[in-house]
Amino acid sequence: MKKSILILSSLFLTLIMQGQIIPQPKPGVAPTVKIGKPQTFELKNGLKVMVVENHKLPRVAFSLTLDNDPYAEGDKKGLSDMTSTLMGSGTTKISKTAFNEEIDFLGANINFSSNGASANSLSKYAGRVLELMADGALNPNFTQEEFDKEKTKLIEGLKANEKSVSAVARRVVDVLAYGKDHPSGEYVSEATLKNVTLADVKRNYSTYFVPSNAYLIIVGDVKFNETKKMVEKFFGSWKKDTAPSISYTDPKDVSSTQINFVDMPNAVQSEVAVVNMSSLKMTDPDYFAVLIANQILGGDFNSYINMNLREAHGWTYGARTAISGDKRIATFNASTQVRNAVTDSTVVEIIKEYKKIRTEKVTEDMLASVKAGYIGRFVMQIEKPQTVAGYALRIQTQNLPADFYENYIKNISAVTADDVLRVANKYFKVDNSRIIIVGKASDVAAGLEKLQIPVFYFDKYGNPTAKPEFKKPVPAGLTAKTVIDNYIIAIGGEKAASAVKTIALNGTTTIPQAPSPLTFVSKIDAKGKLMVELAMGTMSIMKQVVNEKGGYVMQQGQRQVIEGAALAEMKAAATPIEELLLSKKQGLILESIESINGKDAYVIKNGKTTLFYDVNTGLKVAETKVMEQGGKSISQTTNYSDYRVVKGVKVPFNIIQNVGFELDIKISDVKINEGVSDADFQ
Repeated sequence: MKKSILILSSLFLTLIMQGQIIPQPKPGVAPTVKIGKPQTFELKNGLKVMVVENHKLPRVAFSLTLDNDPYAEGDKKGLSDMTSTLMGSGTTKISKTAFNEEIDFLGANINFSSNGASANSLSKYAGRVLELMADGALNPNFTQEEFDKEKTKLIEGLKANEKSVSAVARRVVDVLAYGKDHPSGEYVSEATLKNVTLADVKRNYSTYFVPSNAYLIIVGDVKFNETKKMVEKFFGSWKKDTAPSISYTDPKDVSSTQINFVDMPNAVQSEVAVVNMSSLKMTDPDYFAVLIANQILGGDFNSYINMNLREAHGWTYGARTAISGDKRIATFNASTQVRNAVTDSTVVEIIKEYKKIRTEKVTEDMLASVKAGYIGRFVMQIEKPQTVAGYALRIQTQNLPADFYENYIKNISAVTADDVLRVANKYFKVDNSRIIIVGKASDVAAGLEKLQIPVFYFDKYGNPTAKPEFKKPVPAGLTAKTVIDNYIIAIGGEKAASAVKTIALNGTTTIPQAPSPLTFVSKIDAKGKLMVELAMGTMSIMKQVVNEKGGYVMQQGQRQVIEGAALAEMKAAATPIEELLLSKKQGLILESIESINGKDAYVIKNGKTTLFYDVNTGLKVAETKVMEQGGKSISQTTNYSDYRVVKGVKVPFNIIQNVGFELDIKISDVKINEGVSDADFQ
């Protein structure tokens, strides 16, 4: 069954670009900043309170943070997630509906988690909003009904992420860097979530949601004396208690650089991360120099790694590094996503840039530009209440000098090229790095094994595994036509398939940063007509049309006529069941058997398209297209699953397309030989 997802890449690559690192401002005169100082007091139960008066706007922000030591949850990992999810579901005094309705009426925003709460509102409602936040935090209503519902949602989310290369990469990076027994190396699974009970949640809350390490920070249009009375009234009843503290052995770097590879056969690009442990503290003398060195290596748009991988080679839409001062052990890492074909070259170039910053002094022009950009962002952030609250909290919890942020710009400005060289050698330990790669082993592993860096293989959960078997031979006598014909039989047979003259699909999907789900509509007529549209409510985001006159794409109000090879590709897609045509086509090549999503599939090459058919069911499970985008070749993979019978023909009700991220389309309605008219293709 041909599913006309087609070439959505231009739209989504635009969205992806908007989320990437942007060029930094030109150097200017470093400004002087003034940051509000908190007035403080402490309740008898141990709650520390900081109030920063700022009367520029009639608004107030509240932030309650529990600075407890992290703890491992073992076979009940997900317990704190469940606690966070259930908090805010009303209180023992107010129902969930009434609680949410009052928040909406006040135009406020309140959030809860197992580590605290936050709220913001107009200052004239400060008293009531603080009361609601305190009630939700101190008197949560944990019910079995909400527990069962939220656990089901979390498990569904985990299942949805099992095929996500990015999600697997995040999990494996933490597991391998920290170890599974460390709080930062644990991961939530369906099995561990199922071990969590409502009684566990209540016990977790009563054990860890205590005031001994709690900080309440209030920033905005309030008066200290009045605010103090409110805090004492609403939080004074919080029972004094101390959370348990458990120490863990700090994880170490590997003795020499190694590649840790995870095979994801559905990956169309590789997730690459170079990881080291970092014990950098905000109180360290090197702190500001490390921040700037990181910006030069990979933190800025014009950084060494980003300019190399993105600008010079065009292999990625963004590459970056990240490090921060932390009370506890953390990681320093470089990360990017690249095409499978250049994964090994990407590793070589990242290592090259690490060595460059460790052996060559940064130019004075670049150093000045990076510092100016960093200072500019710092200045822009200090007007935000949440920024001021964060500063106040870190001064307390990380034992910083009271004037730490007043001197921030001065300390950044003082960083020299010699400082950058020195700290790069100390903290950017390229010779002791884990290079963690999640990608398609059959496309990537051979190139990596030629780099003279040891390669170790792991599964999706960070467990050591044997080198995967990439491809299996095709049984003697089996041909591409046989596989295609078996697909036609699998979906209902040639008679039923040939009877499909039109097909209409309706569904929903989501994209990053979009406020609500998108509707998806696809209509195909066997006469060579096609229409695909994504919309948010009544607003069309992208529409593609092919008819007897030609084709076009409508995006963000702009219409672009499709011509040449792109039009030919769209016309080729304008058929309800592609395999009816492929069955008669010459030149198809049955290459091998590969594992797709854990199951064997026949691999058929059709020009620049590769098709995958399940060995056991005969159904098409994926296809990969190689396309030209901005003068570069890119691969786009679409996965098909959840086949259901509609009018005697099996149709996939779940379509996942990788367009730089996973576009997961859930089909809700399929109409065959109805619901399609010529007007749809105008």
